Amino acid sequence: MAQKSQEKGPAGGTPVVTEPDRVRNVVLVGHSGAGKTTLVEALLAATGTIGRAGNVVDGTTVSDHDPAAVRQQRSVSLSCAPLLHNGIKVNLLDTPGYADFVGELRAGLRAADAALFVVSAAGGMDAATVALWEECAAVDMPRAVAVARLDQPRADFDEAVALCQRVFGDNVMPLYLPMLGDDGVSTVGLLGLITRRVFDYTAGLPADVREPDAEHLPAIVESRNELIEGVIAESEDETLMDRYLGGEEVGTEVLIEDLEKAVARGHFYPVVPVCAETGVGLDALLEVLTAAFPSPLEHEVPPVAGVDGSPRPPLTCDPTGPLVAEVVKTTVDRHVGRVSLVRVFSGTLRPDQTVHVSGHGMAERGHPDHDADERVGHIYTPLGATLREVPLCVAGDICAITKSGSAETGDTVSAKDDPLLIAPWEMPEPLLPVAIVARSRADEDALARNLARLVAGDPTLRLERNPETHQLVLWCMGEAHADVVLDRLRAGGVELDTEPVRVSLRETLTVPAKGHGRHVKQSGGHGQYAVCDIEVEPLPRGGGFEFVNRVVGGAVPHNYIPSVEKGVRAQLERGLVAGHPVVDLRVTLVDGKAHSVDSSDAAFQTAGALALRDAAERGQPALLEPIDEVTIRVSDGSVGAVMGDLSGRRGRVLGTEPDPDAEGRTLVRAEVPAAELLRYAVELRSMTAGTGTFRRHFVRHDPMPTHLADQTRKEHTP
Repeated sequence: MAQKSQEKGPAGGTPVVTEPDRVRNVVLVGHSGAGKTTLVEALLAATGTIGRAGNVVDGTTVSDHDPAAVRQQRSVSLSCAPLLHNGIKVNLLDTPGYADFVGELRAGLRAADAALFVVSAAGGMDAATVALWEECAAVDMPRAVAVARLDQPRADFDEAVALCQRVFGDNVMPLYLPMLGDDGVSTVGLLGLITRRVFDYTAGLPADVREPDAEHLPAIVESRNELIEGVIAESEDETLMDRYLGGEEVGTEVLIEDLEKAVARGHFYPVVPVCAETGVGLDALLEVLTAAFPSPLEHEVPPVAGVDGSPRPPLTCDPTGPLVAEVVKTTVDRHVGRVSLVRVFSGTLRPDQTVHVSGHGMAERGHPDHDADERVGHIYTPLGATLREVPLCVAGDICAITKSGSAETGDTVSAKDDPLLIAPWEMPEPLLPVAIVARSRADEDALARNLARLVAGDPTLRLERNPETHQLVLWCMGEAHADVVLDRLRAGGVELDTEPVRVSLRETLTVPAKGHGRHVKQSGGHGQYAVCDIEVEPLPRGGGFEFVNRVVGGAVPHNYIPSVEKGVRAQLERGLVAGHPVVDLRVTLVDGKAHSVDSSDAAFQTAGALALRDAAERGQPALLEPIDEVTIRVSDGSVGAVMGDLSGRRGRVLGTEPDPDAEGRTLVRAEVPAAELLRYAVELRSMTAGTGTFRRHFVRHDPMPTHLADQTRKEHTP
């Protein structure tokens, strides 16, 4: 990994603000390939933050500097790129567009106060972007749309806007129209609908502003009337629509003011055409980001509680209030150490300040509860691989801190004397297992160290050490996520391989049987003697294990009866057929023999185990496989395909019902063997064009089909 550079001081264009109303936190979202990262680079160059778009730092672009992204040829992690425009600091949070990296997207949404949806004028839109728009709508997050890639051969701005209006709603309206050049193909300017001006980018930025030509007026008038009606419909002045319909001319200043208020409230969604390569529309987009999007003062602070769970009053975005910040993302660089991207919600974070770092318990994912006091060293504003030192970070702003010993993604940073905990954001469950094996003992140590770093920074990564299959399993969001994790492990010097994931099976006996265990042995003048007879009968699924003593007449001395049970239990753990634990049995001790001198605890343990193995030869042993109940959330149009696929996976559909949280979606509940779900995260996404999701939980073990059980036994046999 390239070493991160650290530059001191706010010089060199480093944006530093001391008032929350001069901050805008904007997350860029959209499908992979829509042009988000390219647009970020262009905005940085347009504001002089970097020398030129695509500026290279340590061999990668400024906003997309992750080596894994270079190898994958796409964004794989959240990055923060701050810029300064008209005295306003805009923190651009560039998120990956591929579904596997939804954890990075969730982190970006948490840190932002508004969302910019980037839609390609030539590439359409995926269903995941539509679902994300609905998610933002549910919390009234302000949104705007940038229609990018206007220079592409198949670019069609009108069709892109029509698509956005079909899937996002009627309040999605363009503020500008593209103006074509003399060749009739290239976009050389914009037609401003509110100002009725032409913005000509032929000579580059800034645009040359002039009156429109006669040929532009019909398009401007038609689209402007629609825009004005949309803005007035959201106006707080209820008389404005009547006055407009009565023929009154609405002033430009009034329109702009009402437009900005409607956007900030999340009720109106402006569309701006942009072309990162030529600079068309970049200044117009910056105006939307700074003038229409809300400041952190207009965004509610997430609920907080004491670290013991005690309720606390709501906080506001106040630089003088109690310190509450959240670790949006943690990465560990082998040169700099732990780097944490932090959103400050309340108070002011300063260098050399002692703070309290607390985290929610997610022990099942490798994130146990943790609380620690730590001293913040330097504070930085991040720009790709470069960390530029700043003197403070006020409420509403985003910064980076380094070398925190315990900070993990999602942790809360608060005052030492009043530690608090922010309510966590929802993270999806990783559902694609990948079993990994270190190639050597030295690699095992390196693997453990590197895994600890990755798990600390990625809440969507779960680490499992399966005590039954003896496999180390990484649970990932999908194949691309798994590839990135493996790339990062190997980049950390770990030599490893992957192997097929094995599910934890069980064994049982299906019919009653009797077993005789005789352990008689002479060795070195000392004998071992124990005989026991047992009866075995199957219990219902989930019945566990029962041991019953029915010995009469003292055939087995009372003090050796627990030894028989101990031997039986040990054999149950070792398995009877294929080495899997045995369940759902009742074992009854009915008779036996002992020797006054040679009997012992160990001898009766061995006899008990032998008796159970003897009974297994007549008890018709069977293998049991784990069954999971899955709840699958899909669009109504995908229900048939999903149910047919479940049938092919030996699944049993329990029922379907409309999704109460989303119109046009259905919940499908089914029981499916766990072995059939190992790659379901990938295959469901393929079936549903990336929109299907599912949850799973274990319900019971059921008998495995005979042909699969026979195959498993053969694989177990040396």
